[in-house]
Amino acid sequence: MHRRILVPGALAAASVLLAIPASAAGASPGAPGIGDPYYPAYGNGGYDVSHYDLRLTYQPATDRLEGTATVLARTTQDLSSFDLDFLLDVSEVRVNGVTASFAASGEHELVVTPKSPLVKGTPVTVVVRYAGVPSTKSAYGFSTWHRTPDGAVAADEPESAWWWFPSNDHPLDKATYDVSVAVPDGTRAISNGTLRSTTSRLGWTRYNWRQDKPQATYLATLALGRFDITTSTSEGGVPVVNAYSRDLGDDDGAARASVERTGEIVDWLSGYFGPYPFGSAGGYVPNTTTSYALETQTRVFYSPRQFANGSNTSVVVHELAHQWYGDSVSLKGWRDIWLNEGFARYAQWLWSEHEGEGTAQELADYVYASHPADDPFWTVKPGDPGAENQFDTAVYDRGALAVQALRNEIGDDAFFAVLKGWPRTYAYGSADIADFRAYAEQVSGKPLEALFDTWLFRPSKPASGARTVAAPVRPKSWQKIAATNSVHQN
Repeated sequence: MHRRILVPGALAAASVLLAIPASAAGASPGAPGIGDPYYPAYGNGGYDVSHYDLRLTYQPATDRLEGTATVLARTTQDLSSFDLDFLLDVSEVRVNGVTASFAASGEHELVVTPKSPLVKGTPVTVVVRYAGVPSTKSAYGFSTWHRTPDGAVAADEPESAWWWFPSNDHPLDKATYDVSVAVPDGTRAISNGTLRSTTSRLGWTRYNWRQDKPQATYLATLALGRFDITTSTSEGGVPVVNAYSRDLGDDDGAARASVERTGEIVDWLSGYFGPYPFGSAGGYVPNTTTSYALETQTRVFYSPRQFANGSNTSVVVHELAHQWYGDSVSLKGWRDIWLNEGFARYAQWLWSEHEGEGTAQELADYVYASHPADDPFWTVKPGDPGAENQFDTAVYDRGALAVQALRNEIGDDAFFAVLKGWPRTYAYGSADIADFRAYAEQVSGKPLEALFDTWLFRPSKPASGARTVAAPVRPKSWQKIAATNSVHQN
């Protein structure tokens, strides 16, 4: 018999080796950014989120928000630590039930270090307890938490989550949501999806919202204040929930006259884009001083200023079109913004045609003729505008020109097949412009590289529009469409 003798130190070392899974021995920190060249620090590497469960309490009088976020994810590498995008003050973090250490880093990073490394490909549950006054927090010199006279609103692009929940803040990592918010009686809490229940106790009411389809973090919204709420069902069967601040003043009537047409417009857009992709639709108009609107998923945010000159269904069409182009099918990277804005603007052109106020071709002719060759408008490339021009007017108008050029190139039958088939093919996922071009080529049977290069990627005016019109008449709808040019500029 041969007996192997181990000294005490060797025994200890052996037990440590046995305790650490071999695959986690070389664990490393997750990247502090997901890899977007426009916003290198946005999002994070090393994991993929499947669900956010947010249990919040908010006091309008002080703007204090307290919360517990439970984040369900799966690791995509062996992780020694990972980042969450977040700004509020954290009191505790647990990873898989075990207390983890944490520290703030950079402008908006929360670095979490689990007690033990996490193995690639395994589920992880992260619980973050936090509190703070969001309106006192800023990053990069700005805030996306909008204080109102009776509460607050979280709605902005390309970021807004940092001010109210920890996240992997990039459209490439979509997830489902449960958002439960307790507010003093008389205050309402509005979020995405469907309202599953409300409960009241000791002067507080808790609202429980669920978004059961994947949603990008910037499309998650929270509105807290005194709202009038209307509910209905569209003729096509889509439940609609709209909300209006009780102190909109002179803008109240125009806001309601516009947003209350949500069900009608959803049904109309379904004829072009296919079945509405979510379980509810709607919008809300809080008493904010902002000037933009945002396609927050299923519950669109509208600034009162969008209705300062009267009703405007065109902006409602724009934001609801995003529910297909931008929300259900999200961009892979922020350079792909044309997939959102070019098609939402083109939906406004189709609505103009529907209303008898100018055809899409007439609008294309007018836009093309309105900008001479030396206009800086043509130097912005809708297919890659750069972060500084992400919401430039050219991304909208030149972006819609590119859509019309595609229509003229492949013909109406193929074009409308693409328009409806794209949201179905990439439903609830993410895609980029290369994916769209490949899909359009597949459906139409035509090579489209030259067309896409000309209209999306060259910083110059194309030689001609789809047709040449010396002095096109301004379509009747143009004033309302142009009024939405600042729709995402904050």
